Amino acid sequence: MSNFIERLQYFMAEKGINDNQMTIAAGLSIGLLGKAKLAGKGMSSNNIEKILLAYPDLSSDWLMTGRGEMLTSSIQSTDIKVSDPSIREKAHISSDPNVGTPYYDVDFMGGFSEIFNSQTAVPACNIVVPGFEKASVWCNVTGHSMEPKINHGDIIALHECTIQDVQFGEVYAVVLDNFRTIKILRRGSTPDRLLYVPINQPDYQEQEFDIARIVRIFEVIGSISKFF
Repeated sequence: MSNFIERLQYFMAEKGINDNQMTIAAGLSIGLLGKAKLAGKGMSSNNIEKILLAYPDLSSDWLMTGRGEMLTSSIQSTDIKVSDPSIREKAHISSDPNVGTPYYDVDFMGGFSEIFNSQTAVPACNIVVPGFEKASVWCNVTGHSMEPKINHGDIIALHECTIQDVQFGEVYAVVLDNFRTIKILRRGSTPDRLLYVPINQPDYQEQEFDIARIVRIFEVIGSISKFF
């Protein structure tokens, strides 16, 4: 990857972003990315700034020079799997309720609201997984829209946040007024909307919803294959 446009294309491929998605998210002129790729050249500083603002995890130094890591954090939590030997050795169920993070044996798509709406909800256990200390709760995930990063049957670590905390391009679990979903969030076509982007795009379509429909929102710290 000897130049800017090759590195940008690599980033887009790794993140599963197509030209249209980046054009919308960064507010670029229609056709700009296609022209840049065809010419094999860079872009104006203004357009590069728009891209970096839309994707805060993209390292500006790497994009411009190729130095360092592509992402601002070299370890992406949603890539951490218990199948990794160093993680598997340390992941365990805690017998101490004050150690680890509570796991509730419910699906985010289904009975997840019971965790927060019931004073009698009791976790099935506490689990300890290195790299997930920020998580406040674990629960199950169903569906295939986020594969292969998050698989059907995995458990996900969640941390509740606000709309103001959202970093575009990251994965969030969102409770809307009439359903729940786990998707990559990006800027919508208007400031009062968000774009919900699946990773498994051959089988699932991206959608836009009004921000006002969001009831609760959770940062997805990561996912692991169930180990107990």
